[in-house]
Amino acid sequence: EVQFVESGGGLVQAGGSLTLSCVVSGFPFDDEAILGWFRQAPGKEREGVATISRDGTTYYSDSVKGRFTISSDNAKNLVSLKMNSVKPEDTAVYYCVIDRIDTILGGRELLPAEYRYWGQGTQVTVSS
Repeated sequence: EVQFVESGGGLVQAGGSLTLSCVVSGFPFDDEAILGWFRQAPGKEREGVATISRDGTTYYSDSVKGRFTISSDNAKNLVSLKMNSVKPEDTAVYYCVIDRIDTILGGRELLPAEYRYWGQGTQVTVSS
């Protein structure tokens, strides 16, 4: 069973910073894994934020590029999301994900439908 331990969510003022962390255990394809973060704001569809493959290749949505940084510690199966210059529109539930990168076609690394394993989510609220 794949398990997620997400942490770091909370309330932050616009322009501030926040770091989300997620430790994943029980995934049987560690060497082929791609990890990442998705989010869902109230009344909106779930969307990709950033993902990272085992070789360090990163993918970012245009809305966070230049502000958020994803990183991973492969030995610990840890993926982090450093969120800088946050905006009220970044308010959402953030979900950690993992799957096999060889099951995801190129260009689809930020599509929610490509990921089968999801954490429970952590709330991020940005006040203006």
